[in-house]
Amino acid sequence: MAVPPSSAPSPSDPAQPSGAEPASTEEGTSRAGVMMICAAVAALLALNLFGGGSDTSTGIAGPPHAPPAAGSVPAARAPDASSPAGGEADGAGPVGKHLPRSRPVRLLIPKIAVDAPFVDLAIGDTGQLEPPPANDVNLVGWHAKGAAPGETGTAIIAGHVDTKTSPAVFARLSELAKGDRFQVLRADGGKASFRVDSVETFDKADFPNERVYSDTSDAQVRLITCAGAYDRQVKDYTDNLVVFAHLV
Repeated sequence: MAVPPSSAPSPSDPAQPSGAEPASTEEGTSRAGVMMICAAVAALLALNLFGGGSDTSTGIAGPPHAPPAAGSVPAARAPDASSPAGGEADGAGPVGKHLPRSRPVRLLIPKIAVDAPFVDLAIGDTGQLEPPPANDVNLVGWHAKGAAPGETGTAIIAGHVDTKTSPAVFARLSELAKGDRFQVLRADGGKASFRVDSVETFDKADFPNERVYSDTSDAQVRLITCAGAYDRQVKDYTDNLVVFAHLV
């Protein structure tokens, strides 16, 4: 995925992390008190993950994961808003199962009772993806300058695991398993259906950028949120949970 233009629009009312610790006194077990999404989204070779100690001046947090070195991964097209419909590469036909590009409207995951609208996520001045607003626990964000869900490539969908007051939209994301299905309702009136390939947890210090963010020849999606224990010292969760899925 390529670097989105620096002029990419920011989501309205971006979250401003408070830096508050979880309300529970049991270290590493409570998820209350986190005002920002811990699962950030990054573009291959270009973007960084957000989700560490709070930075109230930007609404972004934490030390970024280093992107892969240039040339360390196979070249891949990064579809964006100006890409040909259907995610076709310039001068070539579409590869793999895909749908034309269309903005996602709603995420439906029946197994874990998710029925949530989308908000666009953009890259901030720090080069990190801005999180969805934290004042709405039932909201997911997508990397609007990357692939749309259903379009050829890797679409990124991020959601909070919790907020200061309650569990949030991706609180039960870890309950998904291989073979489960979910849908994305689209602005064109269609529905993109996805099947889960795997659900995996990664230590943030050893996050596999290439595997998660590299573009693909078919339409795939990554659902990302926080996981692991809550580290009170850095005010962040230790892991990221990633759901890998493909269009069916």
